[in-house]
Amino acid sequence: MSATPVSVKPKATGRERWAWYLYDFGNSAYAAVVLLAVYAAYFKGSVVGGARGSSLWGIAVGIAMLIVAVSAPFLGAIADFSGSKKRFLLFYTALCCTFTTALFFVQSGDWLAGMLFFILAEVGYRSAQVFYNALLPEIAGPDEIGTVSGNGWAIGSVGGIICLLIVLIPIVLTDSNPLVVRLSMVFTAVFFVLSTLPTVFWLKERAEPQPLPQGETYLSIALKRLGNTLKAVRTYKEFIKFMVAFLIYNDGILMILDFGAILGAVLFGMEQQELIIFMIIVQATSVVGAYFFGLLVNAMSGKRSLLISLLLTIAPVIWLYFSNSRVEFYLIGALAGFALTGVQSVSRTVVGMFSPPGKSAEFYGFFAVTGRTSSFIGPTVFGILAAQATQWILNAGGTTALLAEQQGHRYALFSILAFLVVGTLLLLLVNEKKGRHAALANGEEA
Repeated sequence: MSATPVSVKPKATGRERWAWYLYDFGNSAYAAVVLLAVYAAYFKGSVVGGARGSSLWGIAVGIAMLIVAVSAPFLGAIADFSGSKKRFLLFYTALCCTFTTALFFVQSGDWLAGMLFFILAEVGYRSAQVFYNALLPEIAGPDEIGTVSGNGWAIGSVGGIICLLIVLIPIVLTDSNPLVVRLSMVFTAVFFVLSTLPTVFWLKERAEPQPLPQGETYLSIALKRLGNTLKAVRTYKEFIKFMVAFLIYNDGILMILDFGAILGAVLFGMEQQELIIFMIIVQATSVVGAYFFGLLVNAMSGKRSLLISLLLTIAPVIWLYFSNSRVEFYLIGALAGFALTGVQSVSRTVVGMFSPPGKSAEFYGFFAVTGRTSSFIGPTVFGILAAQATQWILNAGGTTALLAEQQGHRYALFSILAFLVVGTLLLLLVNEKKGRHAALANGEEA
């Protein structure tokens, strides 16, 4: 029971693809300003302060991820059945933009409101991504998913750069005035809304809705569809092995993204404007990384490209542990931005490679579910570990609170390494050739 697919999918127009790309343009602005550069550091340093700020930030990220992990599978199945992926996408985008705007009201000491508004904005952001990714097979054929996916990442990164550059100027001119920092949240929400308008007017969802059978509810339909998806994918061993690896290394990626700005503030005492410049560098190298790894997949293979990008992600984490220079931190960010985008973009491409013709939506749905099943664990672990390590060092005596907090965050870096290394080792067990063969041998034409 599913939305009735169109027998011959019309090729997406250039305008439709640009609508899809421009959504990522605005989506990445939210990630760059709220999640990475501005609000994360503001919440940790100005709203809460100290190691407790890192702990509460990790918990907030973890709660948002958990909500998405529980709700996304059911909502995704309902959206597929009812042919309403676009409507769900727009609903969650509105949720994200509304509560991103509400972050303007969060001031020093308002840690509860700061967590609540961020959690709701983050749930909107992460949930919307599920439906955004699910539209990819509708605008790109199996032979072009890698290219279209890479273009989306690259154009999205440009959106993050542009939004950061715009908010940087008033923040620098006012020496990080809290009011200006808070106003940047409002601007980011407006930027996101404007970037979504082409999706509203140009992007057409091709799946046709199915009426509810007698005696069924959307919940029962969702449960049956999830059961069918699990039955469908469990016969594809290489895809399952890849999902297990992704489940683990993806947590490491999220930990880096969620705590990048906080690490800059704690380890190097970077101010708000310096963190924005840092994230602009990260976003700029992300554009290069998305384009480079898109070419590398075609020249080599998905697995090899992914292994290279993961190794290049592990390197800056190790480097950061030993680094004591702000200049080095900028270089670390440049390398991390280049590599992280490769991991994310190539992972999405590999799913397309392992998806049988006619079943790509099911497999991307499973990919979305897997990506959120454990994603609340990593950021929560890092935040709590950094705070606990700081307290242990303070209790041992012989150091200042600042030095203890810095060392506590350095120790927490090992948790990121653990997720990345284990995920990489599991990826080595994946046989890409067998995975592609299984997809072609068992696929059904839509």
